[in-house]
Amino acid sequence: MRVVIAEDAVLLREGLTRLLEEAGVTVVAAVDDGEALLRAVERHRPDACVVDVRMPPTFTDEGIRAGLVIRRQWPETAVLVLSQYVEERYAVDLIAGETRGVGYLLKDRVADVAEFIEALRRVAAGGTALDPEVVAQLLVRSRRRDPLARLTPRERDVLRLMAEGRSNAAIAQLLVVTEGAVEKHVSNIFTKLDLPPAEQDHRRVLATLRFLESDPTPGPETRR
Repeated sequence: MRVVIAEDAVLLREGLTRLLEEAGVTVVAAVDDGEALLRAVERHRPDACVVDVRMPPTFTDEGIRAGLVIRRQWPETAVLVLSQYVEERYAVDLIAGETRGVGYLLKDRVADVAEFIEALRRVAAGGTALDPEVVAQLLVRSRRRDPLARLTPRERDVLRLMAEGRSNAAIAQLLVVTEGAVEKHVSNIFTKLDLPPAEQDHRRVLATLRFLESDPTPGPETRR
C-alpha cells in the first residue's frame, strides 16, 4: 500500500511516517499543507492519503478541502481524515457523496496502532472507517424523521457497526454472535429500510447513509 501523509505538526508527521513504514506501508510523500498534498497525490497517485483537517495557512479547513478535491479528481485514491475533535460539518461534507474509500478518525485513535492500520487498510481497499464519536455526534446533529423505527435494538447495533465500516466477521466478533446471525440481521435491515436487492456493498452504503441521517434513540450498549 502506498500512502501520502498530510500533517503540519512535524512530530506527528514523522511519527505517522515511521508507524506506517514499520507496518509495511510505503509512505511516498509526507507534506505539511493542502497544496503540497494535492501535488503529491497528482504525482504519486497513492492508494490512500492520511489528512489532517486543519493545516496552513489559515489552520481552518485546508485539509478537508484538499480531501474533497482528491475525492473528485482522483477517486481511486482513498482519503482518511484525522482530526483533533469531531468537526461535524466537515464529516458530513466528506461522506455526502461517494462513501467508498473514505474515513474520518480522531487523532486519539492513532494510539491504538493495530486499529489505526486496520482502518487505513480498509479505507484503501474501498471500505469506510468512521470514528464512533463521529457517528454519535452526527446522530445527535440530525433531527430528521427516524427511518430506523422498524429496526430491533440488535439490528440497530449491527447497523451502527456497519456505519463504522465493520465487516460482518468483525461485527460478529464484537457482538459475540455467529457470522450467520449477523448476515440475517443485515438482510433484515435491508428489508426494513426498503433497500431492494442489489450489489451488497452498494446496499451497505445506502443503509449507512440512512443511519447517519436518522436520530434513533440509543440502543443497548454493544457487548464485546
